[in-house]
Amino acid sequence: MLNKNVMTFIGCDCEYEDAKIVLFGAPFDSTTSYRPGTRFASQVMRNDSWGLETYSPYQDKDMTDYGYYFDSGDLELPIGDSVQVLDAIEKRTETILNDGKLPFMIGGEHLVTLGSFRAVAKKIPDVHIIHFDAHTDLREDYLGVTLSHASVIRRCHDIVGDGKIFQFGIRSGDRPEFLWAKEGYVSLNKFNFNGLKETVEKLKGKPVYFTIDLDVLDPSVFPGTGTPEAGGVQFMELLDAIHTVIANCNIVGCDVNELCPPLDTSGASTAVACKVVREMLLELSK
Repeated sequence: MLNKNVMTFIGCDCEYEDAKIVLFGAPFDSTTSYRPGTRFASQVMRNDSWGLETYSPYQDKDMTDYGYYFDSGDLELPIGDSVQVLDAIEKRTETILNDGKLPFMIGGEHLVTLGSFRAVAKKIPDVHIIHFDAHTDLREDYLGVTLSHASVIRRCHDIVGDGKIFQFGIRSGDRPEFLWAKEGYVSLNKFNFNGLKETVEKLKGKPVYFTIDLDVLDPSVFPGTGTPEAGGVQFMELLDAIHTVIANCNIVGCDVNELCPPLDTSGASTAVACKVVREMLLELSK
């Protein structure tokens, strides 16, 4: 008897009813302001994830020990219409949450976070955000467009208000964004993960949405991204930071975004992205 040829991220092939963590792809990059191509990330990551093992030597854990990861595939998004795209992402996240499961989204450009976070914020009161990124993403608008990858965290702030967003690794943005953060609307930590342990201690017991823009990594580690920024963190620094967040926070939703496969000719950046997702899934298994 033959089985359907359905591509999933490695280790994410349990039945939906048995799943505790549900992956889905958001292939969208219509507001990208520099180099597009992130819409292809989720498909490429699924394919290349099979170059990894399900076992993590970093954690001494294996995805097969848990068996409750489900990959629901990519959303079919109306490219070019940010409003409809965000609505579709919000609905998928809402379905996953209503079924008592943890949503894990793979982008796509960073604007997709807003759709998922809207659903989480509606369902879970007092939710906070931990945000790893090279860029502030705090503009009120980009060239008059308020729904932009350059304004996604500002739009999230519109939902949760002051003091609930914590940013790390930031090293790029307009001066007004840094000044706005300095006024206390968000907590912005430049260049690295200094202060992360204190932040997770502060957030202990509170619901946290965790969003990772992979360009937080230095371009020497992760060149395959649309807006690379020199001076980023190294891979092991990111893994340690991921462990710190997930091991100590009540994660209620998460996403990984901004891999751009057309710029990743060697496949090295995709391999990094896949390993980040695997390590996050295993950390979340606790």
